[in-house]
Order: sequence, then C-alpha cells, then structure tokens
Amino acid sequence: MEPPDFEASNFTVEPVASFPLCEEWRNGAEGSVFHLANILLFLGFMAGSGFYGVLYLFILLTLGFFCCTLWAWSEPCTTDSILWSFALFGVCLSQALYVTYRLKSLSFDKDFQELYSRMFKRLGVSLTHFGRIVSSGDGIVHTLEKGQCFAVEGKTPIDKLSVLLCGRIRVTVHGEFLHYIYPFQFLDSPEWDSLRPSEEGVFQVTLHAEEPCRYVAWRRKKLYLLFAKHRYIARVFALVVRNDIAEKLFSLSDKACDGLGRRFDLRLPTYCHLPREKLQNTDGVLQVSDQEERPA
Repeated sequence: MEPPDFEASNFTVEPVASFPLCEEWRNGAEGSVFHLANILLFLGFMAGSGFYGVLYLFILLTLGFFCCTLWAWSEPCTTDSILWSFALFGVCLSQALYVTYRLKSLSFDKDFQELYSRMFKRLGVSLTHFGRIVSSGDGIVHTLEKGQCFAVEGKTPIDKLSVLLCGRIRVTVHGEFLHYIYPFQFLDSPEWDSLRPSEEGVFQVTLHAEEPCRYVAWRRKKLYLLFAKHRYIARVFALVVRNDIAEKLFSLSDKACDGLGRRFDLRLPTYCHLPREKLQNTDGVLQVSDQEERPA
C-alpha cells in the first residue's frame, strides 16, 4: 500500500485576517489621540486622596483608556491593545460611577455641611467618617427661641453633647455671668469631659439663648457606642472637645479680675464647679465683665 501523497493534496487554508499584517516598525510619531491618551493617564495618576481625589482619578483614567481604545482601533496589528484598553476603560468607568453614587449618598444638609467645613474638615476627617458621626445622632437641627433655656443649673441632666450652629448662648452660674457660647462651639463640653461613660450628673451652670439659636446634639450612649467601634472618631472628638474647653477657660481667665485689676487663673479650681458657699464669699472680689464681645 502506497503512502498518501500529502504534497498533491491541498490542505492549505488561506488565513482570513481582520487586520493588515504588521510587516515592519513605523518610523514616524503616533497620532494625536495616542498622545492625548497618555497625557490623560499621566494627569489621572496625580490625583489626591479622598472621594474627590478618587473621582478625579477614575474620570481621567476612563477618558485616557477610551482614547487608547480609539487609537488601537485605528492602528493595524493591535488586537490585544484594543481588548485591554476597552476592558480597562469599562473598569474605570464603573468605578467612576460607583464613586459618584457614594459621593451623592454622603451629601448633607446645609447646616451639617457647614459644621463639617468649620470643625471637622480642617482636621482631615473624611466624609465617610463624618457620615458615621451624623448618623449616630438624630440628624435633627434643634432650635432655641430667644430667652429659652438650654440647661438649668442643678436640674438638667448631662445626657448629650451639643454644638451651636448659629446664635449666641449666655452662660451664668447663680445668676453671675461667665461667658458666651458662639457658633461652632460646644454647649456642654466641660460637662461632657467631667463625667465618665458610666457616670451621671447635672449641669452646674445655666445656659439660655440671647437670640434665636440652632444646634445639633448627640446622645451620650449612642456616641460612646460609636467611639467603641471607631477609635479614630473617638480621638477626633477628644481633640475638639478639649480644645473647646481650653478656649472657654482662657476666655474666663481674660475676663476675671479682682478689685485691684489682677486676673484670676480659673483653671484650678474651675470657677463653675466651686461650691455655692465659696461663690457667695467671692461675690465682692471676683468680677466678670459681661459687656465684652468675642473678637471678630
């Protein structure tokens, strides 16, 4: 039996090429789309941190890989480049849409947005952490009418932490003026810092509104639960609360003086925590001017 003659049989299948074959490297420069793609990728990788930085990154990467896809489609011998560029374009587009959705879901009311800008943004707190802070409260902006009391000494329990958004609060002890509380200051920072989580207490000062006020508040139990889950937020609140207390103490020290004009250091002991008998004995000595306004 003779072997088959493979040479006589024509088993050759002509290849059907969807793109022209690449015969040699091109000597000239690439087109403008190729350079635009690389410029966009370069700018995209220079993005910063945070939601806006991530959104900036993925938007420029999406545009850059889209230009890469257009360039690869117009050039021969670039099938793999087309597939990879298009895949990366789809991934970056999906991420950009997801970040946009997350950013929209973290939008806040005007009052909370201003609170974030004035108190938390300068400390580097992200919108994600601030969203957890807002959600731990009731999310309601409370109001005080002119002359209405926020707390009464010896009666109002210390069960929350509050920040004044607008207006002015007058702080007194036994009818004597201590200081004012202005927007974006805590209403009850000394009381909050003086108690442990398991302790209870009442206000030693009276706070009443000298003009219409708005404030936000967080309940103690919910806030301590948030601190237990997120230690970073606990450190942020410890910083802002104690800074607020320090500002109030220095304000009191600047205003308190005796009959000879000498200033008192009210930090040890704190004036607002003195017993009633000692306060009565110092009525003729300690003078705190209630006419001083906060510097602009």
